[in-house]
Amino acid sequence: MTMNGKNRKDIVAGLEVDIVLKQDQRTGVRTRGIVKDILTNSSTHPHGIKVRLTNGQVGRVQEIIRKGE
Repeated sequence: MTMNGKNRKDIVAGLEVDIVLKQDQRTGVRTRGIVKDILTNSSTHPHGIKVRLTNGQVGRVQEIIRKGE
């Protein structure tokens, strides 16, 4: 089951997610990675919760792919 990334409570470090990077917002190109840090403080965000991936990229979660091991 996939979930969108608009609720902070659904996102934890170690999740595999698809994010949209700032420079890809116009095209909607997604980048897949593992969540390292959650950067959004509010409980929800209409464009997705902002996260930092383990590779250092920052973007808004579009979809949660699977729970981390």
